[in-house]
Amino acid sequence: MKDVIYVTGHKNPDSDSICAAIAYAEFKNKTGETPVLALRQGELSRETQFILDYFEVEKPTLLTTMKPQVSDLEYDKISPVQPEISLKMAWSIMKKNNVKTLSVVDDNGKLKGVVSVSNLTSTYMDIWDNKILAKSNTKIENILDTLSAKSIFLHEADPSFPGKIVIAAMLPSSAEDHIEQGDVVICGDRKDTQEMIINSKVSLMIVSGNHPVSDEIVEAAKKAGCSIISTPYDSFTASRLIVQSIPISYVMVSSDIVKFTLNDYVEDIKDVMLKTRYRSYPVVDSNNKVVGAVSRFHLISQIKKKVILVDHNERAQSVDGLEDAEILEIIDHHRIADIQTGSPIYFRNQPVGSSSTIVASIFFENGIRPSKKAAGVLTGAIISDTLMFRSPTTTPKDREVLKRLSEITGVEPEEFAAKMFKAGTSLEGKTVSEIFNQDYKIFSLSNYKIGVSQVTTMDIDGFDPMKPSMMDYMNKKVKDEGFNFLLLLLTDILKGGSQLFATGPNKEIVSKAFNITLKDDSAYAPGLLSRKKQVIPPITSVIEASNN
Repeated sequence: MKDVIYVTGHKNPDSDSICAAIAYAEFKNKTGETPVLALRQGELSRETQFILDYFEVEKPTLLTTMKPQVSDLEYDKISPVQPEISLKMAWSIMKKNNVKTLSVVDDNGKLKGVVSVSNLTSTYMDIWDNKILAKSNTKIENILDTLSAKSIFLHEADPSFPGKIVIAAMLPSSAEDHIEQGDVVICGDRKDTQEMIINSKVSLMIVSGNHPVSDEIVEAAKKAGCSIISTPYDSFTASRLIVQSIPISYVMVSSDIVKFTLNDYVEDIKDVMLKTRYRSYPVVDSNNKVVGAVSRFHLISQIKKKVILVDHNERAQSVDGLEDAEILEIIDHHRIADIQTGSPIYFRNQPVGSSSTIVASIFFENGIRPSKKAAGVLTGAIISDTLMFRSPTTTPKDREVLKRLSEITGVEPEEFAAKMFKAGTSLEGKTVSEIFNQDYKIFSLSNYKIGVSQVTTMDIDGFDPMKPSMMDYMNKKVKDEGFNFLLLLLTDILKGGSQLFATGPNKEIVSKAFNITLKDDSAYAPGLLSRKKQVIPPITSVIEASNN
């Protein structure tokens, strides 16, 4: 989607990632002209869903890649045409809009065919059948428009023309041998010729040169069932132009149409274009309704998606296709990692307990009051990321900001926290995959690839039946994805500690980092609550020491 700025958190989003994106999008929409849309990179945890439901906030749009799509291109917005329009009108539309192809749609706007310049020109270059009006079911409206003609008499509202096209440019006695019932005959102002034509019971007589038609001839035409029209063109020009009146449905391509959708990726349509030779291709929406056309030219001037990252600045944690996007800003409270930009950006990184604390601060620093909904999701995120101020990452700034947000929402933080943690920490009914991935991040530390999942729960003992399946899942993930080790933290907010589960060829790093002994790949670490402040730093230190 062009002219939109996206705000997104990290993959496997936690509450802070989602809520910071929602609130920062509101701030940007209040202070800027370009529309800003919050995104999510995965399904919501129960805790996050509880926060959004509590404050009646819609979940962000799911968009898991920044790779350019057809919707990001400046494709032609030429309106599609109806199948009954004439070749002349189609050609006029192409010239006016400087395009070589038109999409043809049905009454519902859905793609029915494609007509190109080559379709139109072949009508003239080929030796066309002189019964083409009949075969193409050409309407009188098209003939009148193409020949700039006026109606003298129409036998019926929608006459048909079953015969061939004839020019009566000879004596009536000679022309009579060539004219048959149902023909379309072009003639001049000779009355005797006109009488002969009508007596032959033709379907249409076209009088060239805008010559007047006598009342006597019109009456004869009425009796014979012959329609009469008058054109300003001479007979030769009229005969040359009349073929342009046939409907484009007769020449359009209606099968094996190569088309693209707005959601198709540019890299994919490039491959299709390389294998085909069409000048342009129809673009349709999700309902197969035509919205425009795209050609090779448009790929040259593709527009990058514009994105703001919140709650992360690590490439492995970010949205796919980030290398194809333009990063505008980063709002984060984690370590500085490996995301690079092509130009200077606004980068705000603060050592606070939650990215939502930073987003709320930005509102207040600019004298802008967040809506009650935005203040609500920021409240939930700060409580979540600081574990209601039990986490060692908590700062006075988090407490100050939460107090100001609570004045806007009218929510008592401790009461809300109890409800939120109860709703969000239940493991009942979840698969091991859902549990492990609900708040999971990948880190590249020196030459080590590690993954750390943290699950907050009030019932660590209830996890015991799941442990064998979880360890199998983690061991398989280590092998399939090439991790040095994976670490799962089951964090108990009330007890103030975490049960650790580690798998992988270098899992001994976990033992060294936390000075614990793994028994059956598991150990309890009292006081360990923060992945950012208490897990990644000591692991990083052990890895760096081993490399020296």
